[in-house]
Amino acid sequence: MKITGISVYRTHLPYVGGTYGWGAGNAITTAMTSVVVIDTDAGISGCGEFCPCGENYMEAHSEGVEAAARLLAPKLLGEDPRQVARIEHVMDRVIRGHGYAKTPFDIASWDILGKATGQPVWMLLGGKLIDGAPMYRVVPQKPRDDAIAEMEAHRSAGYRQFQIKVGADWATDIERIHAAVLLLKPGEKAMADANQGWRVDDALRVARATKDLDYIFEQPCRTYEECQQVRRRIDHPMKLDECVTDMRVAHRIVEDHGAEIVCLKISKQGGLSKARKMRDYLVENRIPVVSEDTWGGEITTAAVAHFAASTPEEFLVNSTDLHNYNTRSTAQPSPETRDGKLYASDAPGLGVEPDFESLGAPVAVYGDAT
Repeated sequence: MKITGISVYRTHLPYVGGTYGWGAGNAITTAMTSVVVIDTDAGISGCGEFCPCGENYMEAHSEGVEAAARLLAPKLLGEDPRQVARIEHVMDRVIRGHGYAKTPFDIASWDILGKATGQPVWMLLGGKLIDGAPMYRVVPQKPRDDAIAEMEAHRSAGYRQFQIKVGADWATDIERIHAAVLLLKPGEKAMADANQGWRVDDALRVARATKDLDYIFEQPCRTYEECQQVRRRIDHPMKLDECVTDMRVAHRIVEDHGAEIVCLKISKQGGLSKARKMRDYLVENRIPVVSEDTWGGEITTAAVAHFAASTPEEFLVNSTDLHNYNTRSTAQPSPETRDGKLYASDAPGLGVEPDFESLGAPVAVYGDAT
């Protein structure tokens, strides 16, 4: 089997809640997603997706996939996409770093491998270790009453884990954390996610003012070193996200006992191939993980669902249904969500096909794309 064509699509995904506020004054109403479709001479096609949470989130940009395609496509045409390790190697030789831009090509290759072998991606990643991953839902930075109402709506839909977006103003964040955590019912969890928004001193102020509350402290500061300064002086469990960029950081976390939970965003790690290696290493060292991504539609959520399904249940904290954050689709059918859980398809590959009507015309075509 050989790659004969590569198409790149870009489309807008409006946020279902109007405005999504997070971190230090960041807000988006519409995200721009990129979808890659890889065609083969066997008549099998695969798809992958990358979508940043606003431009330049984690130094990633929505136009990066299109730029990467100009360099990657000439080298990938003629390759066998079923050889996912070779595809990963070829891309890493062409482009150093920029894993987010290579992610949709990697995911599309896994999709093709699954279809070619008649197996769902979760089987290729090691097997189904959890049937229905618990999901969290974000409570964006909104006025207190609006945030509480949104939290109640998510609870009625079956969600039992809530990510409280903080990081803009530490004094207001203290009030927001108090309001949300005190509403938790037995068996529910809350994460206060600053998305790198606080300085070290402000993070310590928040921790001191909320020391009697049971919640998870998530990515308080920009760098790993700053987060460790905070970690040494607080009692809350620490979850790291944006600063966990590659296996080297994963090694530091294990060696330093640097976090209780690690968030693995598939595109942040550089695709399923690299995310799987990091996941397995962290789990081997008994560090729980989160299966998610920066943003995206049905293709991204499908990849997240398969990654979650192949993670040991006792080491999977949660996942999320990113496609339900949008008013438009990137693929059909939608990944299944039920009673606060995300289910991976048992169909070969990812179990979704691109929604070309929603995606529109490709912005770039290489080879003999159909």
